[in-house]
Amino acid sequence: GALNLIQATAPGMAAARFGRVVNIGTNLFQNPVVPYHDYTAAKAALLSLTRTAAGDLGPDGVTVNMVSGGLLRTTDASAATPEAVFDLIAGMTPLRSVTTPEEFADAVLFFASPWSRAVTGQNLVVDGGLVRD
Repeated sequence: GALNLIQATAPGMAAARFGRVVNIGTNLFQNPVVPYHDYTAAKAALLSLTRTAAGDLGPDGVTVNMVSGGLLRTTDASAATPEAVFDLIAGMTPLRSVTTPEEFADAVLFFASPWSRAVTGQNLVVDGGLVRD
């Protein structure tokens, strides 16, 4: 999906000499705490696509970045997660909290904003500091 979207929108962004691509990743390939092998491998490949597309599209004024999160409190996907799991994860983060969808969205908005104009090919992990590399 990300490759198709980039291919479909790159000509228009290049013509405008401006564009923003923000891919959505996961912290699981840095911290594989659950065995989602296919999902984790695909998201790791998405980071590679992000970085190669940044190199390809940068000369046309287009930035390509990725925002990676972990378990978010609370989404449809995490609604069945026991409170004890949220508490465990929160206790392992420097911020002592689990990231909310709104906090995650703030990072996406940063990459879409003018403030990120000199940032491309990056992966920002938004998980309260659980992954620190």
